Amino acid sequence: MSVFQTYLQLGFFHIFNLQAYDHLVFLLALCAPYVAADWRRVVALVTSFTVGHSVTLALATLGFVRYSPKLIEVLIPLTILLTCALNLSRAGLREAEQNRRPLVLALPNALAAGFGLIHGLGFSSYLRELLGHQSRPVLELLAFNVGVELGQLLIVALILLLGLVVLRALRAARRDWVLVVSGAAGGIAAVLLLQNLTA
Repeated sequence: MSVFQTYLQLGFFHIFNLQAYDHLVFLLALCAPYVAADWRRVVALVTSFTVGHSVTLALATLGFVRYSPKLIEVLIPLTILLTCALNLSRAGLREAEQNRRPLVLALPNALAAGFGLIHGLGFSSYLRELLGHQSRPVLELLAFNVGVELGQLLIVALILLLGLVVLRALRAARRDWVLVVSGAAGGIAAVLLLQNLTA
């Protein structure tokens, strides 16, 4: 197996893994307000997140950025809580009403990109452990990032599929789906935050 394939798989299974539940819960919260018919918006949202985490993953892995892993462990659940709060504030609103909300609430893509910067630092901690003392692991970095993105897209597709089943087969209201999913994600994030603050 080539180096590229190895790090591609490592990136994919780093995020497509129950042990990466903080990132999984963030993606769940990020996609909660959307249904399968909104796939273009979801692609834009996930792309924004990818741009953010790709930047800090590269900068941190290549040694251009230093950070406190402990701080990142606290900030990641905060990004989940803020995403859930945004979802809850917009639940049940029509699109026209959402666009009349304050500017920051009308720009979920910007928030996703900003939160991606934080999650990228979390990804880089794992990648730097794998790389050891390699000083310029450009190929490995690219392959790992592509793997993370593929895993992320699969997770998002599964979330949208689950939403489709719940909304159509069980005839649940879209507002209820957003409230339940965001509430559950927020609860997990709150527990994770407390654990990280007291560790």
